Parts: sequence; structure tokens; C-alpha cells
Amino acid sequence: MQDEPRLPRPRDHSRTAGGRPPVVVRDQRLIMKSSSTVKALAAVMAVGWTGVAGAQQDTTVRRQQRQLDSLAAAMQAVQARLDSLERAGTGGAQPAAPARAAGSYMNIGFDGLVDGGTSNYAIVREIEKGDHDPKVRGFTIPNAEVTLDANVDPYFKGFANLVWKLDAQGETQVELEEAYAITTSLPKNLQAKVGQFFTEFGRQNPQHPHSWAFVDAPLVLTQMFGPEGLRSQGLRVSWLAPTSFYTEAMVTVANSAGGTAFSFRSDESPAISGGVPFVREVTSFSDMLIAPRLTTSFDLTDTQTLVAGISGAFGPNNAGTDTRTSIYGADLYWKWKSLTAAQGFPFWSFQAEGMLRRYGTDVRTAVAPPPTTLPAETLRDGGGYAQVLWGIKPRIVAGLRGDYVNGDSASFDAEFRGEHTRISPNFTWYPTEFSKLRVQYNYDHRPGFKDGNSLWFQLEYIMGAHAAHKF
Repeated sequence: MQDEPRLPRPRDHSRTAGGRPPVVVRDQRLIMKSSSTVKALAAVMAVGWTGVAGAQQDTTVRRQQRQLDSLAAAMQAVQARLDSLERAGTGGAQPAAPARAAGSYMNIGFDGLVDGGTSNYAIVREIEKGDHDPKVRGFTIPNAEVTLDANVDPYFKGFANLVWKLDAQGETQVELEEAYAITTSLPKNLQAKVGQFFTEFGRQNPQHPHSWAFVDAPLVLTQMFGPEGLRSQGLRVSWLAPTSFYTEAMVTVANSAGGTAFSFRSDESPAISGGVPFVREVTSFSDMLIAPRLTTSFDLTDTQTLVAGISGAFGPNNAGTDTRTSIYGADLYWKWKSLTAAQGFPFWSFQAEGMLRRYGTDVRTAVAPPPTTLPAETLRDGGGYAQVLWGIKPRIVAGLRGDYVNGDSASFDAEFRGEHTRISPNFTWYPTEFSKLRVQYNYDHRPGFKDGNSLWFQLEYIMGAHAAHKF
């Protein structure tokens, strides 16, 4: 169910990283015999080379002499290794340090996305607010991702994601999207993750753009978590319950500042509160971002699986000196797959998420001219999406998604809080597991604005290894 292995069996420390038993010197005579054999072999081969050299021209002699010198050097290296083992067996020298139990490999992958298309909105960002959504009419690179993962040692695995993307002006932006270590051997079904990572809130927020089922992010995610999604630096601890079906509880403690903590202590908070941000520092644990999640999964029948979860995110915001934000979410995923499926097809899947936000504010100065004072209030907004995917045949998938977001009335006008509805049918073809081609139509409706009609195309290509993602 997860893209990360859970609690593997303890490693056998009596074996090396290459899987071979460590060398143990048990009999000095065996080593001395091996040493003599190597010396004799070198002498015989040297005589053979000399005889051949005498029968050849000068150029051939020189070439063979170089080969002989190379062979002699190799033999000397073998002799040196045997001498070292002999000294280790007699206690004359310290044995070599044991090899690392892990960390001798690294998976490196590259995943590129290219978007192209058109819209009747000249400024595409007015309706496509996600940072990895299409940005302009024409072509754009919303995500080019280098992934790294490796075993660190018997206790940790390491992951990192480096992302390049182009903005609406074609300028390159680089970000460290994720970089974290995750434990592999904690007791009691516990696991810890530490570093920078996407917060496990709902189903789609933790996913990378190339694993989305649609070209763009759902509207409710950009409304609640901003263009980048909810991610920060922190610690996540999870517990796998010993139940007959999958049940996992987790909690994340993270920093609450920055653009990737949009609903909290972010410089982009005026888009939510309409006021000039207050400066707030971390003075106690209550100034951290706390995000609990509970998820469970079970098989309804031999062909149907259901996954359900509830999430929360709680922390300070900078719309006052002591104001806070609370976000609540629920998600559901259902999948049917035929008992006679080939390569996972045919299938049907349904996914839905709903979110609500309570955003507290103090008396504050409005950012929009003319300068006015806004009253203290609690801003409430929310929304959700539902999507259906039909796996028609191997590597061909059709999808349909509906989005809706809205906010209650406030003391200021903010386009960000307005009602927005979107309908998105799409069609995806996977030539192989390393590429995909997608076409998607969006119909956007916002009261007081013209309706949006957009057509987008997307190409994904993968090079090297790339870690699997959540079911």
C-alpha cells in the first residue's frame, strides 16, 4: 500500500554488502601455499611471454612486454592481498573494517513533464493556480524531477527529489522538493520520517505531479495549501496497527512558515486574510504545524478494495498575534479490478476528497488600496473533488473529474475565496511504463467572470530508476 518498505527483517550482519560471507583466515599454511602458487604461476607465465617475444618483431615485443608488466603488477597486487590476510591471521596487523551493510548503491531517476495547449484565458494563471499546472498558452515545463534513493545502513533509507520548472516567462526555477530519511527497523510497528517532505494530508497532496491522474491539481488543494501543496521540514511518526486489515495512524510535526505552509505563517497569507501579515516567530511548541492522519483499507470482495482516511492540519497563521488555522479533510478511494485482468486492466476507480478550513484573523490593515482597517473575524471556506478512472484496456485510461470550492462572506473582496467549479474529462495512453501521453479539456465556471475553455496536452518520460508511488 505504500511507496516505502515497512519494517523489514533485521539484516544479517554476518554477511557483507555484496552478500558473501566475510573472509576469515583460519589456516596460515593455506595462505602460504596460495602465496607460493601465485609466485610460481607468475614465473611460468613470464618465461612463456619471453619465449614468444623472442620470435616476434620489435614492435610485437614491446607490446607484449607492456602486457607482461601489467600482468606482473596484477600479480603483485594479489600477493599483497595474500600477505595482508596472512598478517591478519597471525595477529600481526589489524583486520580490515567490515564492509557497510548497505549504502553501496543509489537509484537515480529522471522524470520530465511537458505541457502544451491553449485557453480562452490569456492569463492562464487566473484559472490554473497550481505551481505544476499549465502556465501559459503554448508550451511549458511544469516539472522536471531528479530522484535519488538508497539504503543508508541497516536502520535508514534516504530519499531526495530535486525539481526544475519554468515559470510563465520561461525562467528556470529550482527547488529541493523533498529530502528525508526514513527508518526501516523500529520496533512495535513504528516508523519515523525526518527532513523535508510532503505532509500526508489526504490522497493527492503527498503525490508528485507525474503521478497525478490529471494534468492539473484539484482546485481545493490549491485553495487550502497554495500553489506548492503542503510540505515543510519536520518529523513524521507512524504506527501500523496490528489489525487484520490495513490501519495506520500518523502525526507530523513541522515548521509552520514559508510558501509551502500557505494557510499558516506564509508571506502569501494576504490572499486568504486580505490584510498585511504580522511578524510571528516560534516561541513555543504551539507555533509548530501539527498534522495527524488516520487511514484504513480493506477488501470488499475479491475484486474490490476500499481505502478511507481522515486528516487534519493545525497551526498558527500571521493574520494576527495569536491567530490560528484549522484544516479538516476526509478522503475515499475505491477500485475494482477484474479477476481475469491482464496487466491490471480492465479496472474502475473512484477517488474523492473534501476539505474545510477555519482561518482566524485579528484587526489588521488591508493590503488593497485605499488603506482600511479590517475587523477580527473567522474566515471559513472549503470544497472538494471527485474523479472516476476507467482502465479500458492495457495502457489506455479515460478519466472524469469534478471540482468545487467556495468561501463564506468576509469584510473584504478576494478573488481567491470566490466560487469556482470545474469539469475535466481526459484520456491517457501509456506507450510503455516509461512514458505517457495525455489530453484533457477543462471547463471552468466562476460567477462574475467569463467561463473558461482550455485544452491541454501532456507528455511524461522517465529515465533510469524511479520509486513506486502509493496505491
